[in-house]
Formats: sequence, structure tokens, C-alpha cells
Amino acid sequence: MKILANDGLSKSGIDALEKGGFEVLNVKVAQNQLENYINEHNIDALIVKSLTEVRDDLIDECPSLKLIAFAGVGMDTIDVDYAIDKGLHVINAPEASTVSVAEMVFAHLFGMVRFLHSANREMPLEGDSRFRELKKAYSEGTELRGKKLGIIGFGSIGQEVAKIAIGIGMEIIAIDEKIESESITLNFFNGQKINFNIDMSTKQELLKEADFITINIPEQDGYVIDAKEIEEMKDGVGIINTSRGSNLNEVALITAIENGKIQFAGLDVFENEPNPEIQLLMNPDLSLSPHIGAGTLEAEERVGLEIAKQIIELLR
Repeated sequence: MKILANDGLSKSGIDALEKGGFEVLNVKVAQNQLENYINEHNIDALIVKSLTEVRDDLIDECPSLKLIAFAGVGMDTIDVDYAIDKGLHVINAPEASTVSVAEMVFAHLFGMVRFLHSANREMPLEGDSRFRELKKAYSEGTELRGKKLGIIGFGSIGQEVAKIAIGIGMEIIAIDEKIESESITLNFFNGQKINFNIDMSTKQELLKEADFITINIPEQDGYVIDAKEIEEMKDGVGIINTSRGSNLNEVALITAIENGKIQFAGLDVFENEPNPEIQLLMNPDLSLSPHIGAGTLEAEERVGLEIAKQIIELLR
């Protein structure tokens, strides 16, 4: 059987598939050439990430396909229900990048509270001529210890975010429509561990009380944070979105930053990917990254092995 890893796969994942008897084509095929390539090479399984779309028309025109794999968590670029209705297996690796995304939340958060997102822009330009002025401008940061972190979505990523927050002394305010309470375990380097029970709060309480808010849920129908939700937040709040760009109203965000309601925001995802709005890219109060929350070497290894394991079990 032939597998096309169109957006790449870790070497360990490819090795596992080849050991399992599969031929892996680790090449990048342009979206408009994908249908022809799949049919010409009689591809049985297609592995993609967010750079490749697998819509119903592609599924219809590629009868050799038996399985579609998303090498990560979200599957927004795949018409999942349609593929399943057509008898295809659709898989992903929902837990493999949990730690990576959670750490990205705090990469933005630590940087924002100490203005590193802005200082890193200014220092190369004016660090030699305005050092003292920059020092004064960026010396009014805040500590995270003792602050309240609002976590929207308490699945695997939200729980990992909570573990890091607890470790640095933050207070957790979490909401999740599917659960009322969750026990999480912090594991330490020397084998010790400690359990915490987190009771879910209300959305109103989270918006009112949180000093920082992080969005950690799949794509929703409509905005999770819109102008109405922003109005309910405390003044000077910080927001981090590493989930999906469509969960946060970017226009409302910019408006709130300009009027001082929101102090800063960290965005790893955007409504208009891969072409974020220029108003976002040029705003000095935004900490930005190009949808790399899950993009660590460790996560890639875990994703590759998990995808390979599922494919072998389903197709061999």
C-alpha cells in the first residue's frame, strides 16, 4: 500500500510505516495537483497537516483513498463527516502535541508581561542609541505568580496549561461545557507528584475575574470571544489564542487594545491564515507567531509514531 505524506512526517513515523510494509511517499504536492498525483500513484492513505485541504470534491475524485490522517490535533482542513460517510478512515493524533501547545501559551504569556514582544522589535533598531529610554519603557512589567488565569476549554491542552500555571503559582479559573470537575496530576522530575482538583467556573466569572485568558478549544460555530465578552472582562486583561483564529473576533480585539480595555494579546492562530490582517501584524501590543504551537521536535516524533500506529492497525 502507498501512503502520501503531503505535509511531511517524522522519520520515526516513516520508519514505522515502512517496517509495517507500507511505501511512504514523503513529497509535497501542490493543492491543485493533488488529485492527479493521488490517482496516478494509486495512493491508499493521505497524511496532511493544516497546509493541505481534503474536501469532498477531492474525496470523490480519488477512489483509491482508504484513509486520511491529520498529523496533529485539529482537522479543520478535512471534510471529516463526508469522508466517513464515503467509507474512509479519518484519524489524527489529538494528544501528541498537548505539551507543545501549552508551553506556547506561556511563551507568549511570559513575553507579554515583560514586554519582550515589543522590546525584541526595538532593541535591534534603537538599543545602541536609546538604551536608557527603552530600559525605562519596559521596566514596568508584571509577575505571573498570584495572578488569575482564565482557561476556556479544559481538555488535554487546557489541563496542561493549568499544570504549568499551578507550577508558577497562578490561580486557575476554568470553564468547559462538557465537564464539571477534573483532577489533574503534576509530575515532577524526581518522581514526586501532586493531584489538584479543578472545579469548573462560569463564563461570567472567568471574564470578570481573570487577569489573563487563554483559548484552548476546537473551532466553534461563531466567536468564543467577541465584543460582548471583551466588555465583560476586567480592564488591562491579556488574551492568548493558540486554538483557532475563528474563535476570536480580531476586529473587536484590536478595538479593545486601542481603547485600553485589553493590554496585549498573544496570537498563534489567525482568522485569515495564511494571510493575517496587516492591522494585526503591525500592532505593537500583539505577540505573534505563525501557527507553530504544535511545532516542536518532540511533538513531531509523537505525532509520527501515533499516526503510523493507527495506519498499521487499520490498513495492514
